[in-house]
Amino acid sequence: MPRILIGIFIFLLPFQLLVAETAQQDDAIEQKVEQLEQPLYTPFIERYVLDELKSLRTDMAAQRAELIQMSVDREYSAVDKAVTYATDTVTYFFYLIAAASSVLVLIGWSSIREIKERVHALADQEINSLISEYEQRLRAIEQQLSLETQQIEENREKIERTQEVQSLWLRAGQESSPTNKIAMYDQIMMIRPYDVEALTYKADAVLELGEPQWAANLCHLALESDPDNGHAFYQLACAHTAMNQLDDAVHYLQQAINHSDTYREQCLSDPALSALQSYPGLEKVLNPLTES
Repeated sequence: MPRILIGIFIFLLPFQLLVAETAQQDDAIEQKVEQLEQPLYTPFIERYVLDELKSLRTDMAAQRAELIQMSVDREYSAVDKAVTYATDTVTYFFYLIAAASSVLVLIGWSSIREIKERVHALADQEINSLISEYEQRLRAIEQQLSLETQQIEENREKIERTQEVQSLWLRAGQESSPTNKIAMYDQIMMIRPYDVEALTYKADAVLELGEPQWAANLCHLALESDPDNGHAFYQLACAHTAMNQLDDAVHYLQQAINHSDTYREQCLSDPALSALQSYPGLEKVLNPLTES
């Protein structure tokens, strides 16, 4: 028994070392990620990823259409073989009945014409039944093809809208004029009505034009769609600071910090909040532990 335990321990030892080494590598990667000061991506990388996603979805759609076409071809082939088989079976059955009826006519039971008419009637009934069944199957296949085509078209439209929105975001990031940025954000919201991110960034551009009340209204619209959006609370704090409503500004800044602690340091260097630096309630927001 001890030998078996020792053998199991020796067998599991490499796996334990591999798990320990993997954990050390994960810790090292996590430390490097925490030390990053700049994002690892650029808008061009995002555009590349979107293009790759579009290509992948297009390939998947083409492959799906090809599989559906193959399935339809097989169904048509099966229908053709089934109808041929049914026709041949009925023909052989007719020949058999004709031979039997000839014998019966010789005996005097019935005429060949009556037997032929009955056989034709039965054959027509069976063929019509088969045709009706396969017509129903073909209609079901056509409906499935229609649904798949509609889904492919919807996916294509979504990809085009996503690509157009990404292009507008890139153009807005390259614009230096607040008026041009607002125009870009309005185009984004024409594609995606009440886009929360577009509303908050539009509020930032509106603040640059000296329209704090307009910016506050945009932020409230964004919060109606996403009540937990920290950026909207932060822009509200900037707007109320510009309107010299410092109590409300501190309140909204507290809400923004509650959702994301990065706003704690950002507010100290933001020119839009410079009038709030000397406000007594700001210290309590930035250092709640020391005040308590």
